[in-house]
Amino acid sequence: MTQEKEHAIVLFDGVCHLCLGFVGFILRWEKSNAMRFASLQSEAGKTLLQKHGFPMDYLQGVVLIDRGKSYDRSSACLRIAGKLKFPLNLLICLLLLPKSLRDLIYDGLAKVRYRWFGKGEHCVFPRDQDASRFLRDLDG
Repeated sequence: MTQEKEHAIVLFDGVCHLCLGFVGFILRWEKSNAMRFASLQSEAGKTLLQKHGFPMDYLQGVVLIDRGKSYDRSSACLRIAGKLKFPLNLLICLLLLPKSLRDLIYDGLAKVRYRWFGKGEHCVFPRDQDASRFLRDLDG
């Protein structure tokens, strides 16, 4: 549980090419190396999903766990954007839009993500230089 207290954790669909691209984008643009990552399909991901009230088979997209709170869908993506370098961090202002509108757009993309971007057999992350930032279990 130490990872959850010390770092924001991004849970992502480990077989979705769009989600994997998003994780790579975060790794390139984040302000610091403070975020940690786990696929929704991993044991750490399933444990965190369950702890935060999501079903263990949740695959609807990105979940952010930050300071004991969980965020999903557009709220997760925009809060993650707030942790990125300028000017991307300004996207957090979109949280001012109604959640129903933001999630309508998010859900539309989520429905077609496999068809448009593809789906792999297994998660291809982490790369060697990022391996320590991907959770296999909640202690490391």
